[in-house]
Amino acid sequence: MAKSAGETNKGQATIASVKLKIARYCAYQERAHTEVEQKLYSYGLFSGQVQEVMAWLITENYLNEERYAIAFAGGKFRVKKWGRNKIKQHLGLKKVSEYSINKALAAIDEEEYRQTLTDLIKQKVAQVSAPNSYALRHKVARYVINKGYEPEQVWPLVKTIIT
Repeated sequence: MAKSAGETNKGQATIASVKLKIARYCAYQERAHTEVEQKLYSYGLFSGQVQEVMAWLITENYLNEERYAIAFAGGKFRVKKWGRNKIKQHLGLKKVSEYSINKALAAIDEEEYRQTLTDLIKQKVAQVSAPNSYALRHKVARYVINKGYEPEQVWPLVKTIIT
């Protein structure tokens, strides 16, 4: 590794130790680029050093935006039962590229997605009380739409389940 202007042996040791530390951090679970950048800055690195370490992480495949997006989307869908809209919004907040977001959303099985939506609607109907079916439909639909499901998929299902 060549010394850059003003870098000492101590600086190189710091970069090497940071690489080891951040590699463990990234190997533990998938991370967004922004999370890793923030972590590197918290170690006291400068912008150029952060970019160098980020490039190394990507080259060594510790950091992969597409892999992160697919893992994030799959986890939030299966564990928290989030819909595509909410997943897309949260990935956008983490500054994941549109391409990776679309890949992640496409990785969600359509049949499983629809079944989860149906199950959520049925669960909510059992939990909620309303004076009439109109009010019940709105409560249930608002709940699943807030979980990130698309209104154009929600309303037809709600209307068929709640008669």
